[in-house]
Parts: sequence; structure tokens; C-alpha cells
Amino acid sequence: MTYRWQNVLVRPEQPIYDALKVIDQEALRIALVVDENKKLLGTVTDGDVRRGILKNIPFNAPVSDVMNRKPHTALNSSLRNESFALMEKLNILALPIVDETGYVIDLMLINSKSSKPERYQNPVFIMAGGFGKRLRPLTDNCPKPMLKIGNKPILETLILNFKKAGFDNFYISTHYLPEVIRAYFGSGEKHNVSITYVHEESPLGTGGALGLLPKNLPDLPLIMINGDVLTTMDFNKMLAFHLKHNADATMCVREYEYQIPYGVIESEGNKIKSMVEKPVQRFHVNAGIYVVNPSIIRQVNEGVHIDMPSLLEQNIEQGASILKYPVHEYWLDIGRMDDFNRAQADFLSLDI
Repeated sequence: MTYRWQNVLVRPEQPIYDALKVIDQEALRIALVVDENKKLLGTVTDGDVRRGILKNIPFNAPVSDVMNRKPHTALNSSLRNESFALMEKLNILALPIVDETGYVIDLMLINSKSSKPERYQNPVFIMAGGFGKRLRPLTDNCPKPMLKIGNKPILETLILNFKKAGFDNFYISTHYLPEVIRAYFGSGEKHNVSITYVHEESPLGTGGALGLLPKNLPDLPLIMINGDVLTTMDFNKMLAFHLKHNADATMCVREYEYQIPYGVIESEGNKIKSMVEKPVQRFHVNAGIYVVNPSIIRQVNEGVHIDMPSLLEQNIEQGASILKYPVHEYWLDIGRMDDFNRAQADFLSLDI
């Protein structure tokens, strides 16, 4: 099946951010990097960008820094059946079609959306017990995850996005105004999912509620997410990353930039060696989304207060494999009023 491949062409000097917009907006899962004459130089996929982020390559770096310089291609003279067979053999979803001189003339895709999405037994645990104090008075009589963004509560949007990705086994941790959440969602029948509630009598931290989960959970990695997060990230890819790398836990991270508002001086004694005016520092910060193996869940006893970073740090010290997974898609933690207002505007323009 072919598509409007002309829409996914980018130049090597364009910033990585441009390639990401092409991948997301055109939904073809790939960007083709070409020269001014449309000769193929490389390709960029979601995975290429994430690997670049893990190497601390910033979004404003050129596409050439992350592109695959030796992509699989097929000649225009190749039979379509042979090309599809090659894609299945290599387990790739997109194959650039080039002529004998390497110029792009088409793009062949396997339309994975034509089949029913895979269903997952992995439990999804949503933290929905916070007070939302910084959003008062909106949260005086409403739990923060039940605030409406667009025409739905944040929590409902989360559940629907997970359901769309193939997950239907939910656990929700409550504390503040739990009856509002229970009355709205019930046991999940409204959305054809299963919802089980665990209640924190007193706040247990972002990791403590794990100790309240039933002991008969499926022996599978659990996805954990804060109930005030809006995101377009692909939960399937996140889980696949966790499984592929045999991690004990995976933390989703976002790139955060901070510009120092002064010139920074590097010196040796009283001798100035260099000066950098208002440098930008980049960090990976916790995005409030995790994949956690049962072995870690079992470490949390009922009623114990612990935050997820502390729990993961304990496991790092014990030699566990704790990985980070970069989130380059839309992500917003709705903690303040300006976040709430931004989310209202974003909801209208994004497929959240």
C-alpha cells in the first residue's frame, strides 16, 4: 500500500524536531532524509530519535545526527510481493522505493492498523489519590484526575487511550474524594474494561500504593502512571522496550532544558579559562510513567509510605536493571493552573 510519501521528506540539516513532526503528523512511522534532488540519504524512525535522546542529542540537532544511513530499500523494478516479503522478513513497516541511482520515487508501507490491536493482560495502575492543591478552587469538590480537559475527565482520557492500545485491566488508587471517581467509572462496564479500586487511608507516596494491590495479579509487568498526565505516547512501544531489554523497571523520562541567565565562568585558581554566555543545560526528568516487574511490586508492604524514585533507587543499589525510556511525544503533567489552561488548548489540536 502506498501513501503520499512526498509529505515525509526532510533535509539532513533540518532539526530533529522537524522529523518528529513529520513522523507524528503524517502517521507513516518514518521520515525520509533526502538531498535537494530527492536522493535518499537515510531514514528516521521513532526508535532512531529515542536512541539519540539516550545519547543526549538535543532536538535542535540536525537530523543527520540520528538518521539511519544504511536503510533497507527496494528498486522500482522489484515485484511488490517480493518487497512485502522483504518487509516481513526484516520486521519493518516502511520501505523506501528508489530508482537505480538512489532517488526516492515511492514509499511502501504495511498497514498495521488494518488488523485488530493486540490485547494485553498486563495490569495498568493509575495513581488518582492526590489533592490537587495547586488547582484550587477547581479541586475543592473534585479530585484532580476528574477535572475535565475538553469534554472528558483526565482520568477517562487516560483509560480510553490505554484501551485503544490494547489494555483493559485497570487498577485505580484513590484517596481524596474517592466516591466521585467510583460513581463515574463503576467497575468499568461503561468502557468495556475492568476497574478495581485500592484506597489509601492516608497518602502512601507515589510507590506506596503498590502494596495495596491484590496478591493475585498476573505475573506480568505492570504499567504505572500518574492520573494527572496527558500524553500521546505509544504505550505498546514502551512495554516492548521494557521486555526487549529485560528490565526490572523502566522509568519514562522527558528532556528538560534550563538556561542559566548569566555568563558561566570556568577557571583554574584565579585564572579564567573560558566563558560561556547563558548556557543551556539539558536533563532527563521523571515523567511519572513506569513499567514495573512483579518482583519489585512484591517489595512494597501494605501501608508503607514510599515514593517511586526511592523504590527504584533501592533496587539500583541491589543491582537491578532500571532503565529510562525517553518520551518525545506530547506529554503534560497537569499540576498548576497554567498547565490546566494549556491542556484545554492542546486538547483541541492534538489527538490525545
